[in-house]
Amino acid sequence: MPPTQARVLGVRVDCLDMAAALDRIEEFVDLGGHHQVATVNPEFVMSAQNDREFFKVLESADLCLADGTGIVWAARRQGCDLTGPVPGVDLIQPLAAMCARRGFRLFLLGAAPGVAADLAARLQQELPTLEVAAHPGSPDPSFDDETVRLIRAHRAQVLLVAFGAPKQDLWIGRLKDRLGVSVAIGVGGAFDYLTGRVPRAPVWMRRAGLEWLHRLANQPWRIRRMVVLPTYAIKVLSAGK
Repeated sequence: MPPTQARVLGVRVDCLDMAAALDRIEEFVDLGGHHQVATVNPEFVMSAQNDREFFKVLESADLCLADGTGIVWAARRQGCDLTGPVPGVDLIQPLAAMCARRGFRLFLLGAAPGVAADLAARLQQELPTLEVAAHPGSPDPSFDDETVRLIRAHRAQVLLVAFGAPKQDLWIGRLKDRLGVSVAIGVGGAFDYLTGRVPRAPVWMRRAGLEWLHRLANQPWRIRRMVVLPTYAIKVLSAGK
């Protein structure tokens, strides 16, 4: 039997594709309690090498999804049966559809002012039965009380946080016991992509694992973050299986 988890340079990755990830998240809501989901990409893995707090949050997360072809490649080397990555940006719409179908209340937190509200309006237009609210918020602790109040007032069960990594994941780890949600998921810049503020790569580039190149062309500042990718690949190869 293939393994259910892999360790990519020490960081746990669960061997779940999109459909299985959605099923697991649905189970978490049915179970109640507090569950954290991380969408792990190579930058996460490299950051966690030097940031012990971030590593601990990822280690304690209830689900670590493979976000990006670099993670899928590394996990497959360990026998992980992954059909493809599970990026946060691709997870949101089917997750919202599941929430609408099951009557789960959804909350969108993060991005620039107006972005989360725009996405909430778009999702509600597509899914009229979806109960969704939005707030820009901030990872700064001075905003915590207001943000928690709004999330709890909506009686949210699923929370998507777009503060960017590692801030969003650290924020969820710090506040998950106060939020009152069953599932909290860090989704990075997904709100900007889904509202068209940042263009996504064509489908052929995504399928070829070249979305990172498209992002770099449109957001040259990402070069500071992407310089770790060659080092990541070398370390994965050096680690063997």
